Amino acid sequence: MSILVTGIGIALAGVDTPADLLGEPRPDSAPVDPRARLGRKGLRYKDRATQLGYCAVRDALSEARLLDEDGTALGGDRTAVVASSNYGNLDTICRTVDTIAADTAGATSPMDLPNASSNVLASSVAIRFGLTGPNLMLCNGETSGTDAVRWAMTLIAAGRADRAVVIGAEPDTDPARRLTGRTQAFDGAAALVLEHRRSAGVRGVRAVAVVGGHARSGGLPDCVEALDALGGRPPTAWQSPDGDAVAAGGPAGVRDLGVAGRWPGASGALGVLQCAASAGYFAAGGVGPVYAVTGGGDAGPAAGLLLVGPQEAG
Repeated sequence: MSILVTGIGIALAGVDTPADLLGEPRPDSAPVDPRARLGRKGLRYKDRATQLGYCAVRDALSEARLLDEDGTALGGDRTAVVASSNYGNLDTICRTVDTIAADTAGATSPMDLPNASSNVLASSVAIRFGLTGPNLMLCNGETSGTDAVRWAMTLIAAGRADRAVVIGAEPDTDPARRLTGRTQAFDGAAALVLEHRRSAGVRGVRAVAVVGGHARSGGLPDCVEALDALGGRPPTAWQSPDGDAVAAGGPAGVRDLGVAGRWPGASGALGVLQCAASAGYFAAGGVGPVYAVTGGGDAGPAAGLLLVGPQEAG
């Protein structure tokens, strides 16, 4: 079943629209300031990934016409949240472990402990925006963001929700830098509103992209082959998992939109960013299918999504 993308939000330095993800990063851009975008209310004691997620989700819900005047989502009881982050609360966990090692558990901050749970991003977004449908958090490595989109589609197809908010967020923190070996870690978030055509039609909202299917396999070639079978025609563009289209062994002679190369280390946010960038590609006149693929490195699992433009979905 095809699922519509009706809202996109991005919280990433130098990026204002999905089309900006297809251009070169602006290194002089200041990091996203959640307080400037949202105000201070509700941000105290929230980790960086959660604050970035709030920014992206607010904008995605607003574009999909799902926010009321007080910032609560309309139809929240039928809205799922599926979040992806591999390093989101790593700084909280490291700080808590260091405190326990140096002293005792009694010395830990009561404000830190709730944020030490791996699902803090998904749960915090649900609470802030009143989204009381199914709530899932994925932290499963390179394919995490793509898998989050896949699970959101599954929840909608199964009738568990009419729509889903999908978030991918990673923060630039000292623990993330140490773990990834980078002098500067990826720092940003992207959010999508996915929904059934019937749900969007009630509000008269038009799609900005359509997810036509997903595939998951033990390696990248098999994943691309499965996407070929879904699309029924060759892709017009694709998004490689690591920014190296030639080494990745993806579709021959097909343009790589280059999101992974422009935004290295996006990790759990990559699959969501790829979907947002595909919408930017369609808005600029591009046509589909577009393959968005994550994972597949060192013969590991690969996950992919097939996206088409709203005008192609019928």
